[in-house]
Amino acid sequence: MTTHVSHWINGHETASTDGYNDILSPVDGNVHVAVAKGTAQDVDRAAKAATDSAEDWRWMSAAERGRILRRIADALREQAESFLALESADTGKVRNTLMGEIENSAAYFEFYGTLVNLPIGSVLDVSPDQHVYTKREPYGVVGVITPWNLPLNQAARAVAPALAAGNTVVCKPSESTSQTTVALARLASECGLPAGVFNVVCGSGSVVGEEIVRHPSVRKVAFTGSVGVGRTISHLAADKLIPLTLELGGKSANIVFEDADLDFAASEAVRAFVSNAGQVCSSGTRLLVQRSIQKDFVQRVAALVAQRKPGVDYGPMITWKQFDTVKHYLDLAQSRGMRPLVGGTVSSDDELSSGAYVDATLFDNVAPDNPLAQEEIFGPVLVAVPFEDEAEAIRIANDSEFGLVGAVFSRDISRALRVAERIEAGQIGVNTWVTGAVETPFGGQKNSGYGREKGIEALNHYSQLKCIIVKL
Repeated sequence: MTTHVSHWINGHETASTDGYNDILSPVDGNVHVAVAKGTAQDVDRAAKAATDSAEDWRWMSAAERGRILRRIADALREQAESFLALESADTGKVRNTLMGEIENSAAYFEFYGTLVNLPIGSVLDVSPDQHVYTKREPYGVVGVITPWNLPLNQAARAVAPALAAGNTVVCKPSESTSQTTVALARLASECGLPAGVFNVVCGSGSVVGEEIVRHPSVRKVAFTGSVGVGRTISHLAADKLIPLTLELGGKSANIVFEDADLDFAASEAVRAFVSNAGQVCSSGTRLLVQRSIQKDFVQRVAALVAQRKPGVDYGPMITWKQFDTVKHYLDLAQSRGMRPLVGGTVSSDDELSSGAYVDATLFDNVAPDNPLAQEEIFGPVLVAVPFEDEAEAIRIANDSEFGLVGAVFSRDISRALRVAERIEAGQIGVNTWVTGAVETPFGGQKNSGYGREKGIEALNHYSQLKCIIVKL
């Protein structure tokens, strides 16, 4: 019997008013769940619930808000197996990946539950007869629109700081991966979060997502997804003059100089693009290698890539549409005469033949302007691009419409920092691929978006500044 996933509005499961969409499992292609088709009416009900609860939540003591958020963190850890089962059904991810993502999701609520007294303001020394101070306060209702690649993690990343700052939330998960977001809202209610503070409306981006941005009660939106949809949301938000946090695509450069620890850099290069089957905006899918070590280093990477197996080390493409996208790029490479050192096809394992699995793939000697080196594939596909010197490495790294993350590997720390300073991206690793720690601010430059998630910095994006001037 197919599981039906309904909305979560005003502290209760709320049935669809327009039926349910069948969702195909990426593991075997069979219908595994039916998700509510949200409507403008559903969004309006959720926004009304969020508005009605906003004042009570905002003026609840910070200590109590923090206790509730920390209880959510504890409950997530206690119920990790339940969330793992739901997320596995939606995404097909392997256990180790999912356990890490669930722990990370809990860490967001723990981190922001501890920081509820932030963001803070300051006292300004203007004149002896004035007491001037600033404070940060919530927007009110925040719209959160999340993608299918990290469903629970992305919801927690936005919802936890939004709630910590005193906002209420209307969240739309991807229609392909809605189960854990609805389960998170239910869990939050069980942990004492007041009804209406965290609402989930399932459905399509073109209906539910756009209605959330358009709704007059929504005063701030956080979106993670594609550049194209980000542009659409930007236009809608501009018409309302409301702020956005946009975390969009990436084509991140991983730069390896000849003096790097090559074995370690090779293992990090593989981790950078195979994790989550490459379905991460921050995947390091451009491997820039100094020409003097290119042959040796790429062979080390190839040997490690060959050991990574779909269904064991990473899961399938999470949607069948994305499976077709990755196959398109592999076909494009073949049509251009590009021959992979490793992989280059869908999985050849008979046991995985009914699923959306792709072999980890490595191409060498790829020109910087090749579509595989410029366009976001969002799959386990790595291209190695040679460079001569520091100046060329920086030029190639920055020759991209994206600017999300990057990394530099070199034992010369002066050079490593010099290059890191010049890469146009929001987060750079030095002798490490970038970490997913909740404390580190995360966001992009150029077409990778703007605003920051994670860290203390996120609280500034979920709150607005007020200045109060008192005549003494």
